Amino acid sequence: MNEVLAKSAESVQAALKQKGLACKVVVLSDSARTAQNAASAIGCDVMQIVKSLIFKTKETHKPVLILASGSNRVSEKIIESYVNEKITKADAAFVREITGFAIGGIPPIGHKQKIDLIFIDEDLLQFDSLWAAAGTPNTVFNLQGKDLLEMTNGRVVSIK
Repeated sequence: MNEVLAKSAESVQAALKQKGLACKVVVLSDSARTAQNAASAIGCDVMQIVKSLIFKTKETHKPVLILASGSNRVSEKIIESYVNEKITKADAAFVREITGFAIGGIPPIGHKQKIDLIFIDEDLLQFDSLWAAAGTPNTVFNLQGKDLLEMTNGRVVSIK
């Protein structure tokens, strides 16, 4: 892991600092584009990977951020019950417009636009140590479950 950060990773580091968190963005030698790639590169369980997934509501086009454990699949029906509207997976352009980041490197914080609908997978909170993307497919940062709650003000839910 080396320390030269891309501009988008630097912006995540700045967002972490602004939130008062001592989390440090690190560059991996291998891609962390998928949860399994990230877990392999870091040497942790895939369940400790925080997947930042962007959906949007079908009628109102509001962004929905789901922070899911790396091994879990999101039940769109369950999320729809929380937002009282159908949702759809956001396309790359919508993700970039809302977050400022490309799919594969979306962090849980530091987005270009404010996201009000944030849901945190309850399974993430069983771990003392979590890893989240930091703006690029090969940058991550380590955090605790309580940090995830504090930095996002997300709602802890069952997603599966």
